[in-house]
Amino acid sequence: MQDVSPSLSPQDALVALMITVSVADSSIRTAELLAIEQVVNQLPVFSGYDPDRIKTVAQTVFDLIEEEDGLDAIFGLVKGALPERLAETAYALACDIAASDGTLMQPELRLLEEMRFELSIDRLHAAAIERGARARFAHP
Repeated sequence: MQDVSPSLSPQDALVALMITVSVADSSIRTAELLAIEQVVNQLPVFSGYDPDRIKTVAQTVFDLIEEEDGLDAIFGLVKGALPERLAETAYALACDIAASDGTLMQPELRLLEEMRFELSIDRLHAAAIERGARARFAHP
């Protein structure tokens, strides 16, 4: 167990959730990594964010996920760093990353359900966010 919990910025918290959902099925796909990079490079919420931080945040997630109760630790860090006004943004980004490879596996779906709970996302709002992610990442 780590003695000192790393401190996250709101943007780091968003990245941590995207990485967490990408490793939920025990593998990070190239499409998911590219989607995370694209999100960080393009969305206004990441304005001024140093993309080199992704590697540091990813390592924190990887370290915590290996620990017993690691997911709870990740959620604790995220909730401590993420303003309430960005909760739906965080959930939307997690949904986009989960959908980016064209396949939603059961572990990803369970994790998204837990994220909804942890971030206090209303079920109706979550359904709309999920539908938007499916539409954006639909394949012909």
